[in-house]
Amino acid sequence: MKFKAAILVQQGKELVIDEVTCPESLAYGQVLVKIHYSGICGSQLGEIDGVKGPDKFLPHLLGHEGSGEVIEVGPEVTRVKVGDKVVLHWRKASGIEAPLPKYNWNGKVVNSGWVTTFSEYSVVSENRLTPIPDDFDMKLAALYGCAVTTGFGVVTNDAKLTLGQSIIIFGAGGVGLNMIQAASMSSAYPIIAIDLFDTRLDLAKELGADFVINSTKTDVQEELQKILPQGADVTVDNTGKPTIIELCYELTKNSGTTVLVGVPKKGDKAQVYTLPLHFGKNLKGSCGGGCEPESDIPKFIQLFKAGKYSLEPLITNEYRLDDINQAMADMRSGKVAGRCLIDMDM
Repeated sequence: MKFKAAILVQQGKELVIDEVTCPESLAYGQVLVKIHYSGICGSQLGEIDGVKGPDKFLPHLLGHEGSGEVIEVGPEVTRVKVGDKVVLHWRKASGIEAPLPKYNWNGKVVNSGWVTTFSEYSVVSENRLTPIPDDFDMKLAALYGCAVTTGFGVVTNDAKLTLGQSIIIFGAGGVGLNMIQAASMSSAYPIIAIDLFDTRLDLAKELGADFVINSTKTDVQEELQKILPQGADVTVDNTGKPTIIELCYELTKNSGTTVLVGVPKKGDKAQVYTLPLHFGKNLKGSCGGGCEPESDIPKFIQLFKAGKYSLEPLITNEYRLDDINQAMADMRSGKVAGRCLIDMDM
């Protein structure tokens, strides 16, 4: 079977949109999924830019957040069945971690991970899929692949934010906006969002931020000193920039927690004064907010159905697969305020 996909052929270059051919048969633990929607996370921009260093697996497919329908299941698959609506996620759930699929592109092998979503169809490992109710909106479902689960997980699992605690969030993109929602649900105060773009900060305010700061227009430390002169209980960095990491740590109370979500470029180093770590200050890196997709996604869907948080405002831009490079350019420029989705059926 042939289908359209976005292929990373060379780091630092635009993705190539072309047809690839699916493997002839599914291996142990593999599932063929028809993709309906895919989100674009900052991690994919980082992969294209090579922030972790040279890519040894080119050419390959990308994407780790999406929604779709199960078309076919391979041997020994039990967690999903044909016809199931599913969320595709990069965090492991239970089930088989299948062999990595390989696609054919004009006689060349195209590599893939356990989950990819920048294509009309995808061969996915069983443990990267979570079934969802048949009647749940597939557009909204895509956000549970990363944006919601990571954002909520950072607040509840990594930061362990509690009633009345203060939180500063550097970077109010798709994941950061969900951190704001989770912090608001935890009755944190104040919730402070910092970003480069007013469009994102306007959305942050709508979703629960008490204060917003545009770091291109004002002195961040000066503004924060007015709001939180004693420092914050929790600070979160979504940028991966060493200067911001250092600032987050500095702004955290000696009894507080700094959570690092953004991934620094390979070779970049941050410097912090470590003595407070011996007396109660916490500095930790986050891996997807410690989310457990199999249990967390159904729980978060229940909370959404109960009206505890919003998803519709998060989706600010939609594109066709053919326009995925434009979508990424718009993300980089700040034209995308929340999450942009690739609609595979558009």
